[in-house]
Amino acid sequence: MKVCVGGTFNPLHKGHEELLRKAFHVAGLNGSVFIGVTSSAMAKKKGEATSFEKRKHAIMQFLAEEHLFQKVTIKRIFDTYGPTLEGDYDAIIVSPETEPTAEEINRKRKHLGKTPLQIIVIPFVLSEDGKPISSTRIRRKEIDKNGIMKTQE
Repeated sequence: MKVCVGGTFNPLHKGHEELLRKAFHVAGLNGSVFIGVTSSAMAKKKGEATSFEKRKHAIMQFLAEEHLFQKVTIKRIFDTYGPTLEGDYDAIIVSPETEPTAEEINRKRKHLGKTPLQIIVIPFVLSEDGKPISSTRIRRKEIDKNGIMKTQE
């Protein structure tokens, strides 16, 4: 199966890791995974300054640590859709937060005469306080990348 996933991945956290694990699981041993990583310009619009190369490296390091060796392509994307509108994919893996974008992608694919993607939604990975782990919360220093609460000083 050809699977796609995308995001800013800054910083790479436990929720992203589950998203990536699911993508490789769904793709299967003979499948492929496309990982779209937002361009530095897109990331800056979200207030994030880590370079594309550093974010890509963090993903590659995680994949190596997890022994996820299926065919993978990691590319810079310059808009919300990346290659999903025209690309030859079977499924897209998303979080509840990005599910509406996947639904929009399918509407646009149908309009273009393309087969809709199977949308696979993984649940939020929760932090110690029961709230979703997010890059925003990590940057605010509320939690670390594993969802552990930061001690207040």
